[in-house]
Amino acid sequence: MNDTCKIFIAGHRGMVGSAIVRQLEQQNNVELIRVNRDVLDLVNQQQVQNFFAQNKFDQVYLAAAKVGGIHANNSYPAEFIYQNLMIEANVIHAAYLSGVQKLLFLGSSCIYPKMASQPMSESALLTGTLESSNEPYAIAKIAGIKLCESYNRQYGVDYRSVMPTNLYGENDNFHAENSHVIPALLRRFHEAKTDNNPIVTAWGSGKPMREFLYVDDMAEAAIFVMSLEREIYLKETQAMLSHINIGSGIDCTIRELVETVAKTVGYQGKIEFDDSKPDGTPKKLMDVSRLDRLGWKAKTNLEEGLKMTYDWYLLHQDDFRK
Repeated sequence: MNDTCKIFIAGHRGMVGSAIVRQLEQQNNVELIRVNRDVLDLVNQQQVQNFFAQNKFDQVYLAAAKVGGIHANNSYPAEFIYQNLMIEANVIHAAYLSGVQKLLFLGSSCIYPKMASQPMSESALLTGTLESSNEPYAIAKIAGIKLCESYNRQYGVDYRSVMPTNLYGENDNFHAENSHVIPALLRRFHEAKTDNNPIVTAWGSGKPMREFLYVDDMAEAAIFVMSLEREIYLKETQAMLSHINIGSGIDCTIRELVETVAKTVGYQGKIEFDDSKPDGTPKKLMDVSRLDRLGWKAKTNLEEGLKMTYDWYLLHQDDFRK
């Protein structure tokens, strides 16, 4: 196209949003709009509607969300459901009111039932009970999918949804208590190495299987899905303009993950597993056959992704001590 495409990235400072920015900055004829939280509060409906009314966007990437690990989800369930519902509703409705025709909503694999058949296909949505520890967050993300579907059905817009597997990478959250498994392990092993701790103890038996995707691969896949012709997207999602899974299609045991993190960090001590701690779901793997058929596959293997993530952490570790 010859005209500049004006794109708003909601959540541009987060792990996923910043990765999308890095990818889109490489394209020609793209004008990226990024607004910090202290200027635009996405939970505030009037602020969001005023912002969209003052700008005419061609596309919106909705990557903004309140996120956290098990501890955060258990501690702040009201904040997780309220803030995520408000962000999604405000941005999607304001996009429609201001004439935005194309929007991409970023969800999460936790939308699927706790005991969903493996690998988890898009059709598993709303077929069973959710994992209780992050149910408020999952329900908010399901609502985001249904918002997109409903606006597509009623107003004929092109609002799409992608559901990524467990993500990690640059700009991840390495907070001591509120981080996800990979940044938590990288930090723990780094500090054990620095402090010469002879033993690192990991929760659980190490037997559960989990899938991980490097965030820059996720960003590339999101832009790929956004760029698909509407007819192709409609055909693959069975005319529902529903969601598409994004993942590597490859999983590993938690034990393998822990050992790979230790190797990445260079930790030489002993690793123990505390099987008195809960394991959680035995296996969580995304069915990415829909995305495969459309022509996209992940490029970064776990070892490469962990190395790049650890290198980034070493440059920014002081930020997580504050």
